[in-house]
Amino acid sequence: MRTVLIVAGSLGMVLLVWLDRGVFTPVRLERSTSGQPDPAQDRARYHGRTFTVVRVVDGDTLHVNAPDGDSSMTKVRLLGIDAPETNDEERGQMYYAREATQFAQQLACGRSVTLYLDESGRSRGNYGRLLAYVELPDERILNDVLLLEGYAYADLRFRHSRYQRYQQLEATARSLQRGLWAQVKREQLPDWLQGMQPDLLARPR
Repeated sequence: MRTVLIVAGSLGMVLLVWLDRGVFTPVRLERSTSGQPDPAQDRARYHGRTFTVVRVVDGDTLHVNAPDGDSSMTKVRLLGIDAPETNDEERGQMYYAREATQFAQQLACGRSVTLYLDESGRSRGNYGRLLAYVELPDERILNDVLLLEGYAYADLRFRHSRYQRYQQLEATARSLQRGLWAQVKREQLPDWLQGMQPDLLARPR
């Protein structure tokens, strides 16, 4: 019996080492980015270059006239912000989604914009979208304007070089009750934001 236990224990240790070496790949929160351009390729192709916005999907996503893989357009996700979803899987259209989309369309659709990638090295996000700061013709950064005017939230889920600045811009919009911050209720905020900042809408006494 002692020999059997020793053999079983040894086999168990071998199995643990085998698993630890990554035989089973853990499930990731984001879709695989295999086959996508690496950050160096994206930087060479997009960073500091000017394109025309051909479509504004919502407050934080737009398309520019540059082929990307099998697509005739490049999908750009505005880095560092999160706007209300126009078609959330659970809620449908979120509070202030239409207003955020219309505001972004007025500023960017049909305009020539310059894309800037972050210094962090990460150039793609969910669904292969390019992560960028978008400079408007008047030299304002679209990401910044959406935050300051209350059409988006500072995205706290991922670190980037403007992380603290974007927290401050959102705080300014909240204090002035601009855009969505004038009447938004806690349950109308994104789930991730409710979880990370449960007292976000608490009024000072």
